[in-house]
Amino acid sequence: MSASPFLAPLFVEARKLNRSLAALLAVAAPSLIAIFLFFMVLRGKAPMPWGMWTMNAAGVWAFFMLPMSVTALTALAAHMEHGPKSWDHLRALPLPRWRLYAAKVVCVLAVVAVMSAAVLAMTWGAVTLAAAIKPRLTPTGPFELALYAGLFGRIYLAAVLMIAIQLWVALRYASFVPALAVGIGGTFFSVVATSAKQGVFFPWQMPVNMLATEAWRVQTALGLGLGLGMVVIVGALAHLSRREVL
Repeated sequence: MSASPFLAPLFVEARKLNRSLAALLAVAAPSLIAIFLFFMVLRGKAPMPWGMWTMNAAGVWAFFMLPMSVTALTALAAHMEHGPKSWDHLRALPLPRWRLYAAKVVCVLAVVAVMSAAVLAMTWGAVTLAAAIKPRLTPTGPFELALYAGLFGRIYLAAVLMIAIQLWVALRYASFVPALAVGIGGTFFSVVATSAKQGVFFPWQMPVNMLATEAWRVQTALGLGLGLGMVVIVGALAHLSRREVL
């Protein structure tokens, strides 16, 4: 059996995202973090370890920029069909409906993964550039790429549940208001309840829990974020394939 019927929706979705503002978003969000770190380094009085700058970038990404980026990206991915009202046409195509939604899920997850990698790469670039301008502020110690990549990878995996919820809501409703309300509300409660022990069970706080010093918080948030995220994705595909858009 040819693989093209399975891959065609994915290729089409990737091309649509490439022609949208998704590429701009994928560059803009990591760039804002890099610019922030660049000026933070220049304002420094003494050199700091690479680990500190990387943790700062990871904190800003996991705590605020990642949830807001996911909110914008999922709304954008859904609006490409909601805007021109093309769901009726797509759902009438001779292929299982779940593939249409699965293609969006895969593309959104891929874009967030690229953004996560871009934050790490741009962090290195921003700090290196600032150190070139002020050599006395060159970070101390080695840049432990494997260690930092593992941290950003865990943040990404812990965010799968949040991504799944956001995309499910964005695809379910033609209006972008419900998806924005969920994203903004989730980020708001994540910010105001940062120190709450129960935050480890809140999808929007799971990524930032990857920076926790307690091992149980990291393991719990990672397991729930990834495990429940996959369950929600399966549930969303089954639900959306059987329901009409409101």
